[in-house]
Amino acid sequence: MKRTLTLSLVMIMVSAAALAAQNPQAKPLTKLKPALLVIDIQNAFLPYMSDQDKKAGMPAINDLIGLFRGNGFPVIRIYHTEPGYGPKPGTKEFEYPESVTIKPDDPKIIKNFGNGFKKTDLDTVLKAKGCNALFLCGLSSIGCVLATYHGALDLDYNVFMVKGALIGPDPALTKAVQDICQTIDPSALILLIEAALVEARQK
Repeated sequence: MKRTLTLSLVMIMVSAAALAAQNPQAKPLTKLKPALLVIDIQNAFLPYMSDQDKKAGMPAINDLIGLFRGNGFPVIRIYHTEPGYGPKPGTKEFEYPESVTIKPDDPKIIKNFGNGFKKTDLDTVLKAKGCNALFLCGLSSIGCVLATYHGALDLDYNVFMVKGALIGPDPALTKAVQDICQTIDPSALILLIEAALVEARQK
């Protein structure tokens, strides 16, 4: 078991080094405190998204929710509305599909802009939880997810798109977003979560 744990830690360090090499401006991932941002998977918007992206992305997002929640890390659900246009809070169109495994006690952010940080308390919620590394999934890959990614960078978070968990109207554009942003493969993310757990146990 000790040898297996040591091997896992080596793999974690290699993964972290690779991520740092991709984005040298990112802060070092010391004392990793991750959070998952689940963005705008609302009934009003899903019909406009690519079936290909939805088929791959929806189960991947549930896997991420299970990974973070199961290891005690925050799952932050983000919703979009525009006053006068909707979708209106309290309606079915505003909500996530029942198949998405969010829970009522997951912190909830309602935004009026693409960037989930703009004129919301998202930054306050994350800082209160001590989070320094954000992992983004949801929709639209070319809209609100991308805007929130850049909003997180502006606030000096380490931020990553999760490969395969982004949904957009065009799979080619979703791939382009993954190519131009710092993106992490789910298998590498699992290793980083393991690293955070090992570190927490050592305190």
